[in-house]
Parts: sequence; structure tokens; C-alpha cells
Amino acid sequence: MEPLRILHMIGSLNIGGSQSMVMSLYRKIDRSKVQFDFIIDHGDHIYYKDEIEKLGGKIYTFPTFKVWNIVEIIKCWNNFFDSHKEYRVLHSHIRSYASLFLPIAKKNGLKTIIHSHSTSNGKGIVAVIKDIMQLPLRRQADYMFACSDEAGRWLFGRKALSKKNYMVIPNAIDSDRFKFNQEKRDEMRELLHIENKYVIGTIGRLSAPKNQKFLIEVFSEIHHLDENTILLIVGDGELKSLLKKQVKELGLNESVIFVGSKSNTEDYYQAMDVFAFPSIWEGLGISAIEAQCSGLECVISNCVPKCVDINAGLIKVIDLKDIKEWIKELTPKKTMKRISRLELVRKSGYDIKENAVLLQKIYCKLITG
Repeated sequence: MEPLRILHMIGSLNIGGSQSMVMSLYRKIDRSKVQFDFIIDHGDHIYYKDEIEKLGGKIYTFPTFKVWNIVEIIKCWNNFFDSHKEYRVLHSHIRSYASLFLPIAKKNGLKTIIHSHSTSNGKGIVAVIKDIMQLPLRRQADYMFACSDEAGRWLFGRKALSKKNYMVIPNAIDSDRFKFNQEKRDEMRELLHIENKYVIGTIGRLSAPKNQKFLIEVFSEIHHLDENTILLIVGDGELKSLLKKQVKELGLNESVIFVGSKSNTEDYYQAMDVFAFPSIWEGLGISAIEAQCSGLECVISNCVPKCVDINAGLIKVIDLKDIKEWIKELTPKKTMKRISRLELVRKSGYDIKENAVLLQKIYCKLITG
């Protein structure tokens, strides 16, 4: 019997929050029963391409949505479903222009899922256009998924949270990967030449929502007080050159380490002494869960959903306006004994193995009624 093929619309296949979540599920799901295929609209961003094809998945590249090419986008989606009758479910992680293609998928007999991974589109005219285009989604989609109730409320509205076709699917992690390992910690700190340093770390896309600019400003004050500090930034993105310029202007080139995007992020958590997460907005904030799993104390903004706290006593929430408190909490101090928090991650519903089983059941149920 052929597996049920789920079509994921995901934009790009670069390392990112939703991409990492979907790939983690893909690795753990029973691929003899359920297979993932992908539609992307950024064909130059394909970090996961080789792994997907090795796992049996297919990748289709569509034109990038640019507002003025609506006719081209609609034609492309119509042509696709005319020649691909094998799909029964479309799971879209793209929301900005999903209102254009969800009706086309439904017209072709597919069950449709729209998945909210965020709580904001940002500011400016582009954000306004996205906000307007998203409004029909709560009526168009057969099912509404969200990584948290905050993300669900933002995209679908408060009333949606009580509907039968709404469900929270937490952005789970492979908790075994992120457990604390002293040997790996020593190895990574030697590799990065930070053996005797106090390391403030952050992981995430180098973009405005992740707010690394703010963190660099805070770190500048901390480093002025204690020169034995290092800021470790893991990730890549559109603000990389601007952030490096900021670091240079502040005279921090020797104290801020940019390592780029890494598939082994679990190893970089090991090297840190404290995790900083000053996001302006987050759908969930999976990095904070990974950090807690590895036993790291976490200083996070008040814009991160509260549900990231797995009750391990590791979370400190601070208002982004209170820069003095950020400096105080991230300044070197004696840390608690570092131990893994795997069981708390699992009890909180953030274990990828359990979520893969849950999602597989959901997909199968969708097509059987």
C-alpha cells in the first residue's frame, strides 16, 4: 500500500523555525504510512533538499509571490493540481498569500490546513497587505493549526480557539538531541576558543523579530563591566551585515562570535552559560525549549508566549523596555548545576516522537472523515 502523501507549502527549505519543525516531524513519522512532499517559492533556499530526497520526498518550486503576479500564481497552482491528482491533503505553513491557493486546493478535492507559526507580520505596507490577505484564511481552511494559542488567536481570531477544527500542534523537539553533555560542552568551547569565558548565547534567524540588535546593545554594556564575556550568535539572515557592522562600531569584534546557520544547534547550546531570547514577537519560541532541555538558564522577552516555560525553574521574563534588568540578568553570575530537563520537555508536550505519532493520526483521520 502506497503511503499517504502530504503536500507541505513551506516557502523555503532553509534552516528556520517552521522548516526545522516540519523536518523533525518528517524524520520521526512512519514514512511507510505518511510521506511529505514540499512546495517552495524560494528555489535558491534549499538547505534540506538532499535530506528530503533521501527520505523519499519530492520538491516543487513555484514562482515567488510579488503581489503584482497574482494571475501567474493562480495559474501555477491550477496547473499543478491538474497534473497531480495524488494529493489528498495540503498543509500550508505560508499564510501571507495562502488565501489565493487554498480555494484551488479545495476545488481539487484536498483537505486544507493552515498553520500559524507567528504572532505578527511586522510593520509597514507589506505587513498591512499580509494582514488583509490573511483575513479569509479562518473561513477558507478546513483545519486551523497553531504552534500556540497566542499564534492561533493572532491569525484566526479569538473565537477560532473554541472551534472543533482548531488545534494546537506545539513546535516539538527531539529532546534526546538537546540533553546536556559535559564532554560536548568542553569540546565546543575548545573549538570556539572560549574555554575560560562566560558565554551569553542566542540562536535564531538574523532578522528584526529576533531582535539581535537589542542583544548586542545589552552585551556591549555587559562587556564594559566584564571583559571575560562572549556573545555567541548562531543563525543567518538578512540582517547579518548590519549586525556585524554594529559589532564593529561598538569595538566588539573580538567578543562577538557569528557562527552562521548550523544543523547541529544542540552542540552550541552546550557551549553557552546563559541563553538570551529578546524576540519582539514569537509564535512559540522553540529555541527557548531547546535551551531548557539542555539545562540552560534562559532570559527571554515578555513577547515570547508563556507556554515555552516547561516549569524547570530556568526562565526569567523581562520587558524589552527594561534594559537595566537585561544587563543585570545576563551579567556573569554563579549558575546552577547544569542538568538535562528531558522529562519536563516530554511532560510539557514538546517531544517530537509523540507529536509525530499525533500528526500521523490526524492526517489519516482527515482523509477517512
